[in-house]
Amino acid sequence: SSAQASLSGRFEGSVYGESKLAGEGLFREYSERTGAPVLIYRFPNLYGKWCRPRYNSAVATFCDAIANGRPYTVNDPSVELELLYIDDLVDEMLGALLGEEHRCGYEGLERVEGEDFCYVPQTDVKSLGEIVYLLGCFRDSRETLSVPDLAEGSFSKKLWSTFLSYYEPGHFAYGLKPNVDDRGSFTEFLRTPERGQVSINVSKPGITKGNHWHMSKWERFLVVSGTASIKLRKVGEDAEGNQFPVDEYVVSGSDMRAVEMIPGYTHSITNLSDTEDLVTVMWANEPFDPENPDTYYEEV
Repeated sequence: SSAQASLSGRFEGSVYGESKLAGEGLFREYSERTGAPVLIYRFPNLYGKWCRPRYNSAVATFCDAIANGRPYTVNDPSVELELLYIDDLVDEMLGALLGEEHRCGYEGLERVEGEDFCYVPQTDVKSLGEIVYLLGCFRDSRETLSVPDLAEGSFSKKLWSTFLSYYEPGHFAYGLKPNVDDRGSFTEFLRTPERGQVSINVSKPGITKGNHWHMSKWERFLVVSGTASIKLRKVGEDAEGNQFPVDEYVVSGSDMRAVEMIPGYTHSITNLSDTEDLVTVMWANEPFDPENPDTYYEEV
């Protein structure tokens, strides 16, 4: 059934809702007459991958329009929808077949304790404005490289999976912007507000990069092609006034090992090849902020 069967709030007087309510009654009569078990779910707004746009799902319509540059209209951004992701619905249906349905009652649109109805517990309430804003961020992420909250069960994770399914064939790839100089290149791949950023560093033969340290930032290097010498040295001096010893790691794409760039250690990476480029995946725990770079030059 549908939330419209409540005939409450914005669904008051809904002919569609009246038909759904009548359908619920028919099933209850059938159950009383035959003894067959009947589970009645009043679904809110469903959304998910491959839903037909410009039909009966605002989310599908917005996803299709924003992903493919089509016009769309939001009449009232403040309107709130209770949203149910299709994967969560399917999980509930599979559980219901095993007798593991979630039971409830309803007072209008409000879910209360009871046994007369069933429901899917994983729903989100979002305004149209919030939905469209998030979808715009997903589209713009190809430029900003920013990835929003993707925590398990989060609305943004489900909505982004939905959004991606609306890109048309031929539009799955997009270019990045490498920073190129005579030493090679450095290209950001993605960045997140809580999990830092990932970049691809290409060093030409014999080139050394780095020779700097960070106060709080840390990084993780993974050489995926070529052979490198990664050196680290604790900044400052020991009790005798001498520099701390250099810690060196020779790593290669044929024997992948991650190397941590520890806060307070100046570090460098050198391409040991005379002929081949060195390719390194670099992760930093925070996106680079030019206003607060936390980067201090010092040779290893």
